[in-house]
Amino acid sequence: MTRRKASAKVAEEGVTHTRQAIQDELDWVFRDQPTEDYGIDAQTEVVDGEYVRGRLLALQIKSGTSWFEETGPGGWWFRPDEQHVQYWTNHSLPVAVVLYHPETKRCHWQLVNRETLVKTSTGGWKLLVPESQVLDASAREPLRKAAEGDPYELRLRELRLAKPWMELLASGKRLVVDMEEWVNKTSGRGDIRLGVDNEDGEKPEKLASWGVFLGLASYAEAVPKLFAWADAQVHPETYDGTEYDQYRADCCIWDDEYEPFAEVPFEEWKRGLDTDRIRPYRNGGGEVDFYRLELTLNELGKAFLVVDRFAMEGERLLTR
Repeated sequence: MTRRKASAKVAEEGVTHTRQAIQDELDWVFRDQPTEDYGIDAQTEVVDGEYVRGRLLALQIKSGTSWFEETGPGGWWFRPDEQHVQYWTNHSLPVAVVLYHPETKRCHWQLVNRETLVKTSTGGWKLLVPESQVLDASAREPLRKAAEGDPYELRLRELRLAKPWMELLASGKRLVVDMEEWVNKTSGRGDIRLGVDNEDGEKPEKLASWGVFLGLASYAEAVPKLFAWADAQVHPETYDGTEYDQYRADCCIWDDEYEPFAEVPFEEWKRGLDTDRIRPYRNGGGEVDFYRLELTLNELGKAFLVVDRFAMEGERLLTR
């Protein structure tokens, strides 16, 4: 009579508990991958309310007390072989390892990526699975974020999406960012618009716009970071105009013929300002600060355009 191996029962139990945690705790879709298993046992898809997101994670599930024998800082070391590491790091989906403990009935998880994988002195790999990372409701946000994609790939994707704007700068166009910050809102509510300054005295030609909620973060510091491929400075024409108006209000008097007179010239008065600092050029009713920044292509933007041009048109292949 054929006997069922205890390891098979434990393995099935691990998949069952992982499925229950995904479905009951996260309220996401769980899909077994029972055939041709090369290092992925299942997939899970993010669900928001009634809507599936098209964002997936691949899961490698390991069950049994043997996976918990090598303790590490705040968890356990999991040692995958070279073939699995290569497979996971080249997978089209983000990958997470799930360790199921049959005694505690808990599933512990860890993402597999450049930050979590550790090269050992013998040339192998190890991965720390934290005891605190239990597959329950607390895992929803970190796994949701991971399902969006590898941060390395996401950063490259952001550069590819911004490529048309970089090309406009490279062609000599002037790009400006208009910001409206509601200064009395603790949410940091505001609006951002990217446009082309056609130097015709008209409003910038709109390219894109966003609503943001930055909390207590400084707009002057946070918003320029949205454009990693460019440097941001105050738009000189806008600020010269508004600062000259302020100079006239602060320093000028008018004679009987309504001619302005000031003891301090405008340029000398302006030297007293911190003109390198990103700052509002005016405030509306004590409620909204208005900024206008000009973007210039930085070294990252220039380098990306060179690499992108090679990828699109280069005749010499790097691999055969």
